[in-house]
Amino acid sequence: DCLIGDGIPICGAAGDQQSALFGQCCFDAGDVKNTYGTGCFMLMNTGNKVISSSHGLLSTIAVSLEPGKVQYALEGSVFVAGASIQWLRDELKIIPSAPESERYCREVEDTDGCYVVPAFTGLGAPYWNSSARGMIVGLTRGTNRCHLVRATVESLAYQTADVLTAMEKDSELQICNLKVDGGASANDFLMKFQSDLLNTEVTRPECVETTAMGAAFLAGLCTGFWKDKEELRENWSVGHVFEPTMTKEERESLLGGWHRAVAAALAWADYRA
Repeated sequence: DCLIGDGIPICGAAGDQQSALFGQCCFDAGDVKNTYGTGCFMLMNTGNKVISSSHGLLSTIAVSLEPGKVQYALEGSVFVAGASIQWLRDELKIIPSAPESERYCREVEDTDGCYVVPAFTGLGAPYWNSSARGMIVGLTRGTNRCHLVRATVESLAYQTADVLTAMEKDSELQICNLKVDGGASANDFLMKFQSDLLNTEVTRPECVETTAMGAAFLAGLCTGFWKDKEELRENWSVGHVFEPTMTKEERESLLGGWHRAVAAALAWADYRA
């Protein structure tokens, strides 16, 4: 075994997103987690099967707990998620703090038809276009600060929906629950909107620091602190479950508008004078 310091064994090694997947107890094929950080990172456990994506996702190793036994995952990355809220705060200066974005979102009934595509560094999965740039579309004379904040927050959910749709197509599975973590998962408005947009339950654990939790789980299994994965499941606890209430017609209309906005960002990337 590798040792550091005064005889301390290294009992687990994992990338941050794989660790978060394990920390969310996504042990079975079809289990999905999404981390809302500066970007968004979604992984789906695909069991012992490597799925080669046809819809812009990556295949990766999820975990290996025993020699020769490997579980795999599909991964989709969104370049800009929480960073767009920081943009509202630091560059546009229209919110005093990131948590305040939730209050602004609740001050209006909708975005007044406005969409924000935060392609500040291009678009990640499932589009993979580094030349795309940010768009604000659907502006009217009545669009105000709250509409713009809400449209930016909603963009996190739209980008997540695009990635999950790609995962469902690749895996041929329909997801009934999405586990969430990361800083922006504390935003109840965003999590409820995410549930509505996906038409599925969104589950936020009590501990959203799931990358650290996954590393602890891996080390604990190796040292015998925890007996097995069932004991880990008992240690994992639900903080809140968000359930969808949006109608199919409203969901399809919102997603249709989002995809028109994305098409505008991609058209900008393709434009040549």
